[in-house]
Amino acid sequence: MTETFTNARRAERPLAQAMWRGFLGKCPHCGEGKLFRSYLKTVDNCASCGEAMHHHRADDLPAYLVVVIVGHIVIGAFMGAETMFALSTWQHLAIWVPITLAMTLGLLQPVKGAVVGLQWALYMHGFGGEADHIETHPEA
Repeated sequence: MTETFTNARRAERPLAQAMWRGFLGKCPHCGEGKLFRSYLKTVDNCASCGEAMHHHRADDLPAYLVVVIVGHIVIGAFMGAETMFALSTWQHLAIWVPITLAMTLGLLQPVKGAVVGLQWALYMHGFGGEADHIETHPEA
């Protein structure tokens, strides 16, 4: 009951705006500072507003989302091309492998940024000021 009371007093954070800022690689709080210091490594703190980013827990969710997005696009395009053209297996490989790799590498960082923005907007994983509680025995 205390948890519900605490959540009710928190300031509302705009979810769509935070996710869009993260998608663009910007701080979900201020939208000014960089979110990433390298391809997939987030900064520890925003250079503009000082918001801590080191405690985010995006883990594997961005990779799973990218697989779903790219898979649907590439399989749909492959099936469309297969019905319209008579391509050999090697031609399909020459077309779809580079497209799949390019889309995957191009979407991975923006999707991770959007997940970090989601976590920030919903006060998840340390963005609310309290430490994460790891359940060692969730079955109990």
